[in-house]
Amino acid sequence: VKMMFANLAVKDLKQSMEFFSKVGFEFNPQFTNELAASMVIGENMFAMLLTHDHFKNFTKKEIANATNTTESIIALAVNSREEVDTYVEKAIEAGGKEPMKAQDHGFMYQRSIEDLDGHIWEFFYMDESTVQ
Repeated sequence: VKMMFANLAVKDLKQSMEFFSKVGFEFNPQFTNELAASMVIGENMFAMLLTHDHFKNFTKKEIANATNTTESIIALAVNSREEVDTYVEKAIEAGGKEPMKAQDHGFMYQRSIEDLDGHIWEFFYMDESTVQ
């Protein structure tokens, strides 16, 4: 596998782009237009934010209402506990929600947010030196 794209249906593309920009993500203008936005997560990792009408071109299934149903949890590893907190605090300031309390397992620290459409994003730090 050379790249990873998570495709997410969003109700308001402009609002979603503003939200994720405030959280700290950038967008690739080469693959962004009025129907879709290519959010850069990391090297060769992207989230395609697609309007509902555009998303329907890729599936025959109903689009899940992520505010009522968990469709997936996108987990992103970061470099420190402080970075976990920074991402989550920025997301909350931008209008996201923190649906669960922070989880501290000693070797791993994680916090989750729900974006404006209810998609769950988990930010975590794992100290791999402590894992047997």
